[in-house]
Amino acid sequence: MQSQGQLNVEQKNSLLEKLMKKIEIVGNKLPDPIILFFSLAIIVVAASFIAEKFNLSVIHPASQKELLIRSLLSDEGIVFIFTNMIKNFTGFAPLGLVLSMIIGVGLAERVGLLESVVKRTILNAPRSLVTTSVVFAGIMMNIASDAAMVVLPPLAALVFMSVGRHPVVGLIAGFASAAAGFTANLIIAGTDALLSGISTEAAKAVSSSIEVTPVDNWYFNIVSVFMLTLIGVLVTEKVIEPRLGEYTGKSRVLETHAPEVEKKALRHTLVAAVLYIGAIMTLAFWPSSPLQNADGGLVPSPFLKGIIPIILFFFITVGITYGVSTGKIKKTKDATKYMSDAVADMAPYIVLIFFAAQFIAYFNWTHLGTWVAVNGADFLKGIHFDGMAVMIGYIIVTALLNFVIPSGSAKWALEAPVFIPMFMQLGYHPAFIQAAYRVADSSTNIITPLSPYFVVILSLLREYDKKAGVGTAIVLLLPYSICFLTAWILLLSFFYVTGLPIGPGIYPMLTTTAG
Repeated sequence: MQSQGQLNVEQKNSLLEKLMKKIEIVGNKLPDPIILFFSLAIIVVAASFIAEKFNLSVIHPASQKELLIRSLLSDEGIVFIFTNMIKNFTGFAPLGLVLSMIIGVGLAERVGLLESVVKRTILNAPRSLVTTSVVFAGIMMNIASDAAMVVLPPLAALVFMSVGRHPVVGLIAGFASAAAGFTANLIIAGTDALLSGISTEAAKAVSSSIEVTPVDNWYFNIVSVFMLTLIGVLVTEKVIEPRLGEYTGKSRVLETHAPEVEKKALRHTLVAAVLYIGAIMTLAFWPSSPLQNADGGLVPSPFLKGIIPIILFFFITVGITYGVSTGKIKKTKDATKYMSDAVADMAPYIVLIFFAAQFIAYFNWTHLGTWVAVNGADFLKGIHFDGMAVMIGYIIVTALLNFVIPSGSAKWALEAPVFIPMFMQLGYHPAFIQAAYRVADSSTNIITPLSPYFVVILSLLREYDKKAGVGTAIVLLLPYSICFLTAWILLLSFFYVTGLPIGPGIYPMLTTTAG
């Protein structure tokens, strides 16, 4: 006979499943992101035509010049569409940044280096630090992009099982940390390159002199890693593990000893990494180094502007070293094939960027972007909705939008042209607005049923619980989502109130200066 507690849990699961099913139905009715951006571009064309007929204009916030809305159906507009289409695409900042990163990271991933490092990190951890190592590895593994959400959860489940703990606890902790902590890292990742490029393009509606670089959220991300690791451990051990209780299914002992060839390869790779970092640091700090600025510092400097090529060659160096040591790379063609395959996997992203680039270019050229930004900011000021309150409101809206548009890159390409110029009018630095977006997008990544990786975690969950459904997964993942989102909002608010830099030389407000 079922207890009242069991019945309540089942009722909650049933309600959650019904709610998630409705969200899934609504989300599935939305067009593919590529079609969405094509449709938005058409809407901008129509809106610009109507706005021009009504002689709409806006005062540019920087130059104080009056800007008339320009129609894309005018002679000038038609010329712009056809003569700038390729330039809009190839000149779109995120394209080169992301593809450059993926060449190096993709090589390291395909030769098995990233997975090997994560496995050694978790398996070599003391039993008392197993949860910490899983959560920390999950957050850090986003350097491998979406692969983290596929590789880590089953591995974490086996690790937990091997030390006598419930495998589902490890499974959920691994997935939650990799997905909900997706935007945090101690090093610059592909996500930094992608988002900063879109942010730079969006900021042009207000100022062509402001550039958001991949390092502009770095300090915020570093603090986030340690904060989320602590919270992830507490949620896992104080909420999830007590709820699941003792595991009574079949146990499996995980082999903890790495093959000698893997150990040797990791040692070689560590040496290569140290030598590479040493060489770069020597070049950066050498007196009168060309990587320094005119004052001999690094903020800002050619070093920070060139951080993507530096990271690219780091991953190529360690990837080739590991691949050669393990025999995965026997000839030069092997290395180039791994890199080519990595770029080939980005084909859907490249197509998406083509249409997103057109939409953003149209939005800026017509001056609709500036018009929306200025009038939107004036409206928010008029109702006295500013300060950190407006940013928290934006975070909540974006977190909810995640349920119907799970793609982080598509969602930012959609939101940035509107919200970055608008919030810049309120004094926010575009990098701070980007940080707020990352907080919202990452936190609810794990509980949207439209995410392709939600299906993956549900399938893995059913290996240990045949009756598990969408509601079961949501109930287990929701505490991470709520706690991560709450803590992140508090952290972002702390940076805002104190005025501390969120990246090298980058402060929450545009008017804030160092010292």
